[in-house]
Amino acid sequence: MTFADFELNKQLLTAIEELGYEAPTPIQEKAIPAISAGHDILGIAQTGTGKTAAFLLPLLMKIKYAQGLHPRAIIFAPTRELAMQIDDNIKLLAAHTDIRHTVIYGGIGPKTQIMTIAKGIDILVATPGRFLDLYLRGDIILKEIKTMILDEADKMMDMGFMPQIRKILEVVPRKRQNLLFSATMPDKVVTLSEEFLEYPTRIEVAPQSSTIETIDQVLFEVPNIETKRNLLLHLIKDEEAAPRVFVFVKTKHTAEDLYKFLQKHFWKGVGVVHANKGQNSRINTMDAFRNGQVRVMVATDVAARGLDISMVSHVINFDVPIIYEDYVHRIGRTGRANNEGQAFTFLTKDEEYHIAKIESIIRMSIPRQPLPPNVEVASTPFEENQNMLRNIDNQRKKEDPTFQGAFHEKKAKNLPPPNKKPRSTSGGTRKPAASKGKGGSGAGNSRGGNGGRSSGGGRGGRR
Repeated sequence: MTFADFELNKQLLTAIEELGYEAPTPIQEKAIPAISAGHDILGIAQTGTGKTAAFLLPLLMKIKYAQGLHPRAIIFAPTRELAMQIDDNIKLLAAHTDIRHTVIYGGIGPKTQIMTIAKGIDILVATPGRFLDLYLRGDIILKEIKTMILDEADKMMDMGFMPQIRKILEVVPRKRQNLLFSATMPDKVVTLSEEFLEYPTRIEVAPQSSTIETIDQVLFEVPNIETKRNLLLHLIKDEEAAPRVFVFVKTKHTAEDLYKFLQKHFWKGVGVVHANKGQNSRINTMDAFRNGQVRVMVATDVAARGLDISMVSHVINFDVPIIYEDYVHRIGRTGRANNEGQAFTFLTKDEEYHIAKIESIIRMSIPRQPLPPNVEVASTPFEENQNMLRNIDNQRKKEDPTFQGAFHEKKAKNLPPPNKKPRSTSGGTRKPAASKGKGGSGAGNSRGGNGGRSSGGGRGGRR
């Protein structure tokens, strides 16, 4: 079966081709026809099965083009990260249409989100809490809603969103198509499906998780970014041992920084593709990679999608992907046509969470190797370590909403007042308090200096 068999329009088929999707996954084969026929759907599918495209493609066919001011479809996700990921997928699949879409979530001010909605949208992606906030303010009009989708419903129930979902069900138009996707079916999700769906078609598939047997997969535990760079240089320095290397990173900023770093060591033979690069630039860079002018290619996942790349000797995950099925897509660029390939993944302590999820999807433990003895292990800067600890806290909160956090930054009440200078360190006229006589101005300097640094970092403002 091909995507053309679904009778998708030319715009969607063009986007699918550009993204490099070769054939529908099992859930897409089952769900797309049923959704296109107007049925309510109960989909049981894990990450890595292609479920997002399974509901987006028929939805985009149904929406077709921009029309009116108010949203005609709404997609709910339990977390900001997933909501943004869904919106990113809409952007890619709807690239050749004029369909308008946006994503709303908490944690930031609503002003920009409200302005975008007011200009007119066709598809709204939202977390339940922020949606209700804006709806109750009158910023979202629901009278045109024809499709409502709940993604990762089991996660929604784990996070306690059932009351919000019930409130939403009270205000959306009753005449609509409903789609519910969940990785598991605990009792709460069964209850939700009974309230939400009408005579649904049940679709269940196993995760698409196989990795190619000809790929040698290895994990390297590293303490920080600088050590990642040192390890990367060690692995790719020998051109004969690593003749064609693809290095994946999470962001375009990291891609550009790493590209500049590698250029200092390999003055030629390094390329980069990311979203800020124009289409012609990306095509020219990839042509140079194919013909051997470029040996090491740095890329983000989005920029690399749809690129036909063969004969890659090494794939290096400089960053662990947070869209877990991308791991399979990344390493699948090596080990093709029965050629052996190697996939190395660099792992900091705050990326352990994501690797555990990936190993669950691919149903294997990726072997770990110690760092080669001649790779310099750099010390971890304070700020980088703080960021990793903060990420670990956020990951634990995702798994356990009751978790209060083990990572604590200096609170505002412990910082010097904005207009009050820190205690003098120069032995001036002010004497230390009697109770602090031992250590005197030195102790004052320590508190003043640390307080100044914490307030300058501005982290308290984001709490």
